[in-house]
Amino acid sequence: MKTSKLSIRLLWYITPLVILPLLFLGGFTLTNVTSSTQKQAKLIVSRFVEQQQQKMFNYIEIYQSTTKLLSTSPVLSDFLNSANLERMEKTKRLGALMDVFASYSEAYPDIISINLLSPNGRSSAFYSSNLGEAPNLYPFAKQIMQSNLRQHQFMVASSAGTQLYFVQQIYSVDYELKQPRQQGYIVVQVSPSLLSTSILEAPYDNTLNLLVSIDGEVLFSSDTNLIGHYLSASEVEEIGYIADLGQLDSTVIHSIDNVERMTYSAQLSGGYFYISTIPKSLLYRSGKTISLITALIVILSVVTLPILIFIVVRNLLLNPIELLGEASHRVGDGDLMVALPEHSSDEVGILFRDFNHMIGQIRTFQRELEDYKEHLEEKVEDRTKELEETNSKLEVAIVEAEQANQLKSRFLANMSHEIRTPLTAIMGFTEQLIQHPNSPTSKQHLDTILRNSKHLLELINNILDLSKIEAEKLDVEESEVLVMPLINDIESIIEPMTNEKLLNFSTEFILPLPDKLYTDITRLKQILLNIATNAVKFTEYGGVHLKVEFKPESEKFIFSIKDTGIGMSQNELERAFKPFEQADTTTTRRFGGTGLGLCISKNLAQLLGGDVHVQSQQGTGSLFSVEVSGNFKERSYSWLNALERRRQPDNSKIHIAAVKELDAKVLVAEDNPDNQELITLLLSNWGIVPDIANNGAEAVEMALVEDYQLILMDMQMPVMGGEEATQMLRHAAYDGPIIALTANVMKHDIDNHIKAGCDATLGKPIDKELLGKLLLEYLELKNGKSSSWDALLQTEKFLQISRNYVEKLPSQLVELQKLYDKQEWESLRALAHSIKGSAGCFGFMNIHEAAGELETSLQKTQNSNRHYYLLKLTEAMRYTLSIDQPTDNSHLG
Repeated sequence: MKTSKLSIRLLWYITPLVILPLLFLGGFTLTNVTSSTQKQAKLIVSRFVEQQQQKMFNYIEIYQSTTKLLSTSPVLSDFLNSANLERMEKTKRLGALMDVFASYSEAYPDIISINLLSPNGRSSAFYSSNLGEAPNLYPFAKQIMQSNLRQHQFMVASSAGTQLYFVQQIYSVDYELKQPRQQGYIVVQVSPSLLSTSILEAPYDNTLNLLVSIDGEVLFSSDTNLIGHYLSASEVEEIGYIADLGQLDSTVIHSIDNVERMTYSAQLSGGYFYISTIPKSLLYRSGKTISLITALIVILSVVTLPILIFIVVRNLLLNPIELLGEASHRVGDGDLMVALPEHSSDEVGILFRDFNHMIGQIRTFQRELEDYKEHLEEKVEDRTKELEETNSKLEVAIVEAEQANQLKSRFLANMSHEIRTPLTAIMGFTEQLIQHPNSPTSKQHLDTILRNSKHLLELINNILDLSKIEAEKLDVEESEVLVMPLINDIESIIEPMTNEKLLNFSTEFILPLPDKLYTDITRLKQILLNIATNAVKFTEYGGVHLKVEFKPESEKFIFSIKDTGIGMSQNELERAFKPFEQADTTTTRRFGGTGLGLCISKNLAQLLGGDVHVQSQQGTGSLFSVEVSGNFKERSYSWLNALERRRQPDNSKIHIAAVKELDAKVLVAEDNPDNQELITLLLSNWGIVPDIANNGAEAVEMALVEDYQLILMDMQMPVMGGEEATQMLRHAAYDGPIIALTANVMKHDIDNHIKAGCDATLGKPIDKELLGKLLLEYLELKNGKSSSWDALLQTEKFLQISRNYVEKLPSQLVELQKLYDKQEWESLRALAHSIKGSAGCFGFMNIHEAAGELETSLQKTQNSNRHYYLLKLTEAMRYTLSIDQPTDNSHLG
């Protein structure tokens, strides 16, 4: 309580010393801000009005002087004295006068017209810069005729706006008479451009500027709605008073509004008044704001300062004493876990540290006593915890074992069905071929065997991929992947599948798009083909759309595959990416499959730094989005442009197909007789008859005796394996290419083969196209027997096929126009698609590209450019018909 009283006494002493100066400072600031704001506003407005007054005075003075100068023109005097001259001479003098008027108009662009009036007000000569006619009568004509003044100025309001007129009387010089004779008037009409712009200038926002006549008529106004209005006589009188006063004054102009305004007025020549007004509340608003802020600061300071002083005193004195008292009380009750904060280094902090040290010593001594007493209980408690943890682990292991058993059963059931299905077809048709080797359906049976073999291989590959993914042993190889060749490969596989089912297939590129990415091309193709083939498989009507886009903020590619197939329900979507899952048994029976594709695709996409997402509606279709990281990592790339989007032919496949014989001596090291026969048969396609070695030892012996250009080496053979044989050959200085034949195609296996000395790896079962590429890469074409692509194009058979295609173009032209006239867009699109494919095969790329553009435009519901693309295609076909077909088929190059 004593401390509390002390803090209150301190508060009573300190508070007045702070509050009184603040109150004085606030009152002084408030008074000065209000006074200075008013003075500043008056100064700004008065200077502004004086500047505008001087500007308008100078403007009027210029045209008064110009009018006076024109009235003394000798040409004007000659014209006025031509009354008794002949008509031709009068006409001549009139022309000279009009030239003078025109020169004045050119010198002063604001002059609208110049009119020479006779003493009775008739127009004698009139010039107008806008080719207008002379007015019949001016509103001020009577006034100037009755006035003795030689010079007048008038501002006349009209529907076209207020006009400015300058009038100068003309007198003849007659030295015999006592006073000169009046000859007429010069009336100069001037566009008041400067007055119109000056009236819009303002020192403040919401300023109202007026130019008022002596009668109170508003001739010019910054508010155009007020032009033509009249001020009352009392208001005009008050404005005149303010002009005489020469300072800012408060007034209310009831003819305009009932707002109290601060007004400044200045009188111009001719009895006109220039008025600038601003609402009083707006003019002093900034000063009021500052005054309010100042008053608020003072009030807040008066209220908060005593509170702050009390808080400071309490924090520095009361709180530490209260903490120390509370801690002492808790220690007295037996609570030795008390600890006071030791943040400060002053006397209070030292006191708190000493108190904590004392409590720590007491706590240490007490803990040593309790350790002996609680040792037995602690051991019992530890043993109980260990038993509970062991029981928990056993329960988890039992659950996991049951789940694994269920998964194993389901896996075996699925695989039993999926593996037996293609094996049944393979074994059945093989037995038929053995029993009836010369049957007319032998080729059909062989096709069935090949198709089921590929399906079985795909199934096994999927199972192996899934097992490697689950074991986290699937590696990805990052390499440079060009976007356009990748999409071309996907299109070349999917498009024939869609054509077979009469479905539409389209590709869309969202530009800008990098031309490459860095990823595992094999796995990326596997993902895209899994999803795209599923889209074709589950779609009966409509089509499949592939869209490629790039997200620069995340540097990821998005491959979107959209179909119009059967779609999926919400429940099916939740199970879509689980292994061995399909929509239901009906889907499995109708479309087949193991349900591994989407599961593998999603896991592979995650390994490639992305993911697979799906949106679907049952009965409408599905949209799969494959997200893959570009992995640029500051590596360079360029942007893909629209001209690169056309599909490029796979030259390697063309070259392989064109090659018939290779000049090479080849050794095949293979222990399996069936595989020996198969490899020999495959090599015979290129005119190669290989030598056969049954194991690695024979292969080494034969390779050291004979000069082989290529060795196909099986990696697993008796006596000596392929890796050991390859190492021996490399040590023996054999430098020819060695290609590993193996069914083990995991990354670490391939690395071991390369490390042993192999140049490449060919997986089993052997892919004929890949074998052909390797042969082309490592062997030379046989001179005199090779049939290159260029030679193939020169054959008479190919030339005849090309001529037959050109002969069909006229009928296709007629069919195109017929379908367009009937607006059968789907049939026209199908025909354009057919023309695109055939033209590309025969090398007519102008027709191929034009047909592709027409097909793309027809895929859109609304497209106003269809007729343009049709004309482009027909012109390309007519151009091909008009030229002689080259005998060397150079159009294919």
